[in-house]
Amino acid sequence: MKTLIKLEELALFGLAIYLFSVLNYEWWWFLVLILAPDLSMLGYVFGNKAGAWSYNFFHHTAVAIVCYIVGLFIRNETLQLIGVILFAHSRMDRMFGYGLKYEKGFKFTHLGEIGK
Repeated sequence: MKTLIKLEELALFGLAIYLFSVLNYEWWWFLVLILAPDLSMLGYVFGNKAGAWSYNFFHHTAVAIVCYIVGLFIRNETLQLIGVILFAHSRMDRMFGYGLKYEKGFKFTHLGEIGK
């Protein structure tokens, strides 16, 4: 089952790459920004609860989709770019087994404990 889920996330990552390709941005933007959502880990400086909240917000699929769709409706490519990057990054994380965080600590995710 884990392999099937990873393949699904890979396919969705491919969708994110396609969505990026229709935007008017150079490809180096994708490479530079793909890890930007991980800055949300800085929330852990303020404790596990704040860290989990900030991490989960920027890694939540719905947030990415809403950003992209709102960007489409208001014709704002920057907002579409934010949505695509958030979506691509979260798909990439899921492929590698990094899920949304529980408040117990960074290594406790909805996909299981990191490092086990």
